[in-house]
Amino acid sequence: MSKYNIELKLKIVNDMIKNKISIVATSHKYNINENSIKYWLKKYTEHGVKGLIKNIQKYDGDFKLNVIKYMHENHLSLTETAIKYNIANHVIVGKWECIYYEKGPQALFEEQRGRKNMSSKPSKKNLSKDITEDVLDELQRLRIENAYLKKLNALVQERIQRENPKKQKPSAN
Repeated sequence: MSKYNIELKLKIVNDMIKNKISIVATSHKYNINENSIKYWLKKYTEHGVKGLIKNIQKYDGDFKLNVIKYMHENHLSLTETAIKYNIANHVIVGKWECIYYEKGPQALFEEQRGRKNMSSKPSKKNLSKDITEDVLDELQRLRIENAYLKKLNALVQERIQRENPKKQKPSAN
């Protein structure tokens, strides 16, 4: 649900146009962010009341590609492009542009909605039997070596303690 309903947006835009009130004054009057008001005014100027209505729609790949090409050819910002094509939010155009640059234009034709399934575990790679046996053998050798080194270290420490008994402090008489 939109934070501001269509009636309020239309009232604000009409108030600005009819009474020739600045964006700053309107912002103070209604206690609404200036950028929001500016955005509504531009959408209203471009598309009329239809531009203020929140439109939730699914865009096809051709539309997305045309939007990105038009934006680049005409050197428009994300916001200007969203207003021109009556897209609900400039962030949507930004996502399309990222997909266009990162994955190529063909990726705009793929369904991108929703979250990725995080519960699926990455598939384990099946190694050949020879490789698996080699890895297990090496693991066993390393464990034996580790145990040997720990025992050796303990014996060395024990020997040092035996050879260097605690020196007695001279008694103070």
